[in-house]
Amino acid sequence: MLDVGAAADPVRAFLGAVDAGQLDLPLPGHGRTEKRLLALARLGRRDPVLARLGEGHADALAILAELGEPPHEQIRRVPWGVWAAVPASLTATATAGRWRIDGERPWCSGAGCCARALVTAVGPDGVRLFQVDLGQPGVTPLRGTWPAVGMAASDSRTVRFDRAVAEPVGAPGQYVARPGFWHGGIGVAACWYGSAAGIADTLHRASRERDLDAHALAHLGGVDAVLAAARATLLAAADQIDAHPTADADRLAHQVRATVEASATTVVDRVGRALGAGPLCRDEQHARRVADLSVYLRQSHAEADLAHLGALAREAEDPGW
Repeated sequence: MLDVGAAADPVRAFLGAVDAGQLDLPLPGHGRTEKRLLALARLGRRDPVLARLGEGHADALAILAELGEPPHEQIRRVPWGVWAAVPASLTATATAGRWRIDGERPWCSGAGCCARALVTAVGPDGVRLFQVDLGQPGVTPLRGTWPAVGMAASDSRTVRFDRAVAEPVGAPGQYVARPGFWHGGIGVAACWYGSAAGIADTLHRASRERDLDAHALAHLGGVDAVLAAARATLLAAADQIDAHPTADADRLAHQVRATVEASATTVVDRVGRALGAGPLCRDEQHARRVADLSVYLRQSHAEADLAHLGALAREAEDPGW
């Protein structure tokens, strides 16, 4: 696995990791989910953009395997994305036995560097998943659709599909119905955790290089505590997934994501309060990590996700507290 340390060019690091097979991670629910989550966390600690791209590739390989199309070696060595946001933004039609998709899909991370992608689209029988070769003429990343500061290097542009040839993966509705859908959501949380640890590293280094006052040390203690809680939550989730690989992991995923999101938010706040504006203004790597993670965390749906989790907790006869 990749060493912890900043990626000078996260896209190049991502492509190199794919080519070297370093993102062929253990599949969730097969007894080594902890190894998978910790590998994603290491990517996040190295660079949030690298984690975002790497998680998408690893998730794509897991999805293909779970839906009965395990990718062969050649396919595993090209960069994949999973572009499933806003399913209704694409439509799928079948003509003479060939599927084509049309529309514009936002939030396509790695729009300019991925070679293939799994995309959702609305077909005659509802939403289903397709795999698409992004090198064909009918696929166009749109300029000016990702004017971001945070996660700028992820190149999450809108992509236009114009009668692009697509191959269905699984049956209609199967992409979200499979247990692995929520396992993938926990993988994203592992990336958040690792990204927060990378920000915490700045405070830890400062504590060892110079004398910090009691207030800054208190913030370091707070950071240590919330990161320990986030890590423990991820590892417990890994054990639960391996013990019950086909169970509905909806509530588990929302618990993990809410816990890790809160921990990561606390880390960003405490590191800033402990060290002031200095690292944000004079340490380009740290400033970019903070901006990147701030955007990455917004993959959470905030109070909407918490409301959903509350409804699931209410339905449980024993919430397990």
